[in-house]
Amino acid sequence: MKKMTAVAALMSVFSLAICFIILGTISLELMKSLNIDEGRFGSLVMGLFLTSCIVQLIIGPSVDKFGYKPVAIIGFLVTSGSLFLLAFAASYSLVMLACILLGIGAMSLNTVGNTLLPVVLFNGQDPARASNLGNAFFGLGYVLTPLLFLFFRETLGLSYSVSLSIFAALMLIFLLFALATSFPRVATGYKFSMAVKLLGKAAVLVAALALFCYMALEITMATWIKPLMTELFTKAQNGHPANNAALALSVFGVAMMIGRFLASTMKNLTTKGGMVLTLMSFLSILAIGAMILTQSPVLAIAAVVITGLAFAPIFPTITGVTFAKFTPNLYGSIFGIIFALGLLGGTFVPKIIGNVSVGRSVQGSLVIAAVMAGILFVISLFITKVGRPAKS
Repeated sequence: MKKMTAVAALMSVFSLAICFIILGTISLELMKSLNIDEGRFGSLVMGLFLTSCIVQLIIGPSVDKFGYKPVAIIGFLVTSGSLFLLAFAASYSLVMLACILLGIGAMSLNTVGNTLLPVVLFNGQDPARASNLGNAFFGLGYVLTPLLFLFFRETLGLSYSVSLSIFAALMLIFLLFALATSFPRVATGYKFSMAVKLLGKAAVLVAALALFCYMALEITMATWIKPLMTELFTKAQNGHPANNAALALSVFGVAMMIGRFLASTMKNLTTKGGMVLTLMSFLSILAIGAMILTQSPVLAIAAVVITGLAFAPIFPTITGVTFAKFTPNLYGSIFGIIFALGLLGGTFVPKIIGNVSVGRSVQGSLVIAAVMAGILFVISLFITKVGRPAKS
């Protein structure tokens, strides 16, 4: 049972990656198809993540109350429908609707995957390590989505709509697996008022602030790496800018995946979480600074790789360190709060970067991301000192 449940959790975080990176993957094609600029495209990203932010506050406690299976079913079903709509939508308003639905599906899968992983991996004894291992499959989704889309379009010659429909069909396959899987039962006696009380916990609020900064960074990279690299390759007159930029986005995913697998080999990662977060947030400042300053596409790709490696353990470690301070029956509610507040960063910062980039460049606008990385570094210095682990 545990193996099947673990696979379902991994499918959920893999699918979440598709939800998060799909707009970045199709950014150039979508802007051309709808005849919109970076600012209006940024509004689509904001629509996805603002919806996610609101929905996450509901989905998190719902898992603690109703269980994993119904939320997983909703997640795969709605995600599939939203991708089909995104594939065939002919107007900006329909694409926005697809983004809103995608936010609902994404947060359902997000909560199921990220609250199950610390329970079913490593016997629930090392939440940060389990979260890193599981979220390596999130990195795998980041890798495969841009590569597969490029393969469908350039190698197989499939249309934009058919290429996106393949991803939608994959969600239906995952749905069938979830229907056949048994999930752990949730504890009885849960009340939604418990989630409200968690808002007063310092450990929850600090984790939420850390995720605000981190989600701003990750979603900024997922959204704007492809346009950034297109700018640099175009200036350098080097190869096919759009294809090279798509590959750069996949490289970011590879780096995140490798970084999380490496982090998951570190035993007792939960107790070492503060040190890991401090080092990685500092490294991300340096890497983003390199992206801003360089005019070389090669050096920019190197900075993308370093950024992916630096980002890799940050989200899973924040989640695992926070979970360790509470009991498992509250994981859904805790995750709902910290991820919802974290998504505010992912909702507004990429949009601001898009607005600033209009008539200028994405590269110059990344100064905003560097500032977010600096704030995350400050928070990392004391995140493990706030709150105490729950007694076993």
